Amino acid sequence: MRMRKQFIGWLTILGAMVALALISGVVSAPATIALVLMYAFLLGGSLIDFRANELIEKSRATFTAAKMSPDAREAVERARRRGSLAGAGFNLLDIGLIATATTDRGLDMRRTRSASKDDDGVRPFITLQVEPYQADRMTVVRYEMIDQNGQTAYVHEMKTYLRDGVMNILADHQLPLYGYEDTVAAGDWDLRVSVDGALIAAHSFSVAPSVDERLGRSRRAADGPQQQAARRIATPDVSDSPVSLEELLRSQEADAPSSRSSGRRN
Repeated sequence: MRMRKQFIGWLTILGAMVALALISGVVSAPATIALVLMYAFLLGGSLIDFRANELIEKSRATFTAAKMSPDAREAVERARRRGSLAGAGFNLLDIGLIATATTDRGLDMRRTRSASKDDDGVRPFITLQVEPYQADRMTVVRYEMIDQNGQTAYVHEMKTYLRDGVMNILADHQLPLYGYEDTVAAGDWDLRVSVDGALIAAHSFSVAPSVDERLGRSRRAADGPQQQAARRIATPDVSDSPVSLEELLRSQEADAPSSRSSGRRN
C-alpha cells in the first residue's frame, strides 16, 4: 500500500465542509452518519492504493519460498551478498551435485555436497520455477566450479529452452575426479550458477581426498593395470540405476524418511 498525496488538498477541504455541517447542527442524525461514512470511503479510496498486482506477486513469492530446499535458500542468499542481479520470472527451488562412481556393481549415482576423488566425477544441477511470461524462450545457463585456491576448475554453458512450471536442469558434462589427483585440489569449493548472465546461486561444497591420498600412496602403485581397466569398463545395471535426474531426486527423497527412522531405532 502507498499514500497518494495528490488528493490530500481536496480531501482537506471536503473534510472541513463535512465538519462545518456537523457542527452547525442543521443536519439530521441519519444524514450525519451518511456524510461520515461517505467521507471515510472517499478518504480510504483516495489515500490508499492497494496495488493488487503487487499483492499477488508477493503471495506467489511467499508460496515459492516455502518450496525452496535449504540448499537453494542458502545459495540464493550467498548470491545476493555477491550482488546478484537475477531477474524476475524464475525462482531457484533446488541446487546440488550429482556424483557418479563406477563400482563392481555398476554405475552408482547419488546427490552429494561432499564429493570424493574416488568418484568418477560430479555434475551440477538446478531446479527452477519458471513463470509463464518467462517461458517459451531460449536461455543460457552457466555453471562454474571454483576450487579452494580460487581457481576456476570447471565452466559449462548450455542453451536451455524454458518451459512454464518446474524444470530440472542438469549439466551436460561433468567435472572428472578419478585419476586427476594432481590437478584437482581437495577442500572447500564453490558452485556458481548464472542464467542469461545474471548470478542466481552460489552453492558451497567440498571435495575430499581419495583413499590412496589419505594413505599417502600413489593410485598408480595401489591399483594395478587390471584393476584400473576393470573399473573403467564396468557396465552399470540399468535396472537398478535411476534413468533421469527427476527419478534420482525422487528416490533419494523417498529414502530420507526411512534413513531417519532407522537412525532413531539405533
